[in-house]
Amino acid sequence: MTIRYPRPLRPGDRVGVTSPSSGVPEVLRGRLDAAVRTVEERGYEVVTGRCMDGSTHISAPAAERAAELTGMLTDPSIRAVVPPWGGETGIDLLPLLDFEAIGRAEPTWVVGYSDMSTLITPLTLRTGVATVHGNCLMETPYRPPEGLASWLDVVAAPQGRPFTQTPPGRYRAAGRDDWIAEPGIRDLTLDAEGAWTRLDRNGEVDVDVDVEGRLIGGCIETLANVAGTPYLDTAGFAGDEPLLVYVEACEDDAFTVCRNLHGMRLAGFFDRAAAVLVGRTRAPGSPTLSQHEAVLDALGPLGVPVLADVECGHVPPYLPLVNGARGRVLHSAERSQIVQTLD
Repeated sequence: MTIRYPRPLRPGDRVGVTSPSSGVPEVLRGRLDAAVRTVEERGYEVVTGRCMDGSTHISAPAAERAAELTGMLTDPSIRAVVPPWGGETGIDLLPLLDFEAIGRAEPTWVVGYSDMSTLITPLTLRTGVATVHGNCLMETPYRPPEGLASWLDVVAAPQGRPFTQTPPGRYRAAGRDDWIAEPGIRDLTLDAEGAWTRLDRNGEVDVDVDVEGRLIGGCIETLANVAGTPYLDTAGFAGDEPLLVYVEACEDDAFTVCRNLHGMRLAGFFDRAAAVLVGRTRAPGSPTLSQHEAVLDALGPLGVPVLADVECGHVPPYLPLVNGARGRVLHSAERSQIVQTLD
């Protein structure tokens, strides 16, 4: 399968906003408006869909959400689609999306993480169109710390030109901002120090990691439910190239994460992994199994580098990763970085 990249966005392009899973409640419309303004400040026109209701856990019936998302992805005037955030049950769209029509259309960027992993990862695997696992619309007003990018930077990046991201060494350990009281807040609170952690080889830092492959991955809680199905089939993806697989946990405890990762491994999701990146998480461990231990228990048998506490999950800040991009991960005692090339 050849990876196809949507063309880079340029001023005047249209960005579609829809909620394939959860919409936005009225009390948070101020934050939504601030996020839309942030996109408009880049020179883009924002087109907001009808599926945005936030009064329940879904923005609209599944058929309507699927039709709106498919419509935006096949509309040549819309160059990118970004949801306000994830949700809970976006999996109900998978049998309703017209993957053939989406695959025939001119590629459009789709951005998201969390429950959006259930959609963007299958979109890349089924159609070959690259997607962005990155901060959603409601987080877009935040200024990325030095070393990291916003999804707005990624979708405007020139094809074929590598771009590098490096961990800032700080993250948000607890709490969240009050978007009702401060809907326009742009400064991230990063109140703790932290770096990438190597889990395999007993955490040795004197053995450097330098590995390349095609990026693919997403949220463990959502992807585990489609492991072993045609929606998460990595066989044949990007030919026979090795993969850089990234995963992250939102809130499941260590036992659940351990079981889910074992299941994904048994279903073949990690078969071609040259390395695994694991997002930093606040999810709980147990007295006998930490989150790091859960990952190593399930993925240690792969025999590849496993790097944890990467900024690709629910804990701010956010390190966008492009599903399908060629990636190179470097990690040593002196530095950590990931280089992505859209080719």
